[in-house]
Amino acid sequence: MRFHRRALLIAVSAVAGLSAAAVYAFRPASDERVAVPVPGARAAAYCAALHAQLPAKLDGLSEHDLKPVSDLTAGWGDPLIVLRCGVPRPAVDADPQTVAVEVNGVTWSYEQVTNGGVRMTTTLRKAYVEVLLPPKYAHDTGPLVDLAKPVEHTIPEGV
Repeated sequence: MRFHRRALLIAVSAVAGLSAAAVYAFRPASDERVAVPVPGARAAAYCAALHAQLPAKLDGLSEHDLKPVSDLTAGWGDPLIVLRCGVPRPAVDADPQTVAVEVNGVTWSYEQVTNGGVRMTTTLRKAYVEVLLPPKYAHDTGPLVDLAKPVEHTIPEGV
């Protein structure tokens, strides 16, 4: 009987741990901490210009303060939509079968993440911009529509 309880506790702990990991993939910890990318100087300059033009509302969602404060990150809404600028080129971009979508002149690669949300990353730009959309917004292009003009105006096309 003890073996079964121990096995059950291990199984419950494993499920809880995986659930927490899946949530963390999209929702930063309660203090709204986000990993800040470390781009080169040129990409960082593009990202600073982008940050200055980001909308206060994204698809009607209010902006969130993230920690640490950075020109390379931004967030909106609850559940939180997170933008990170200056991320490395995503591995999925090397696959010619990768799903991509063009929204108002900006092309984004699409990557499903473990919790049902999506990671959208700009392609063919001098700096890569990643947007993490939680499951609630995974099929909504509104955030990408609102980001298209700022990305197009501040991050030139090219690789």
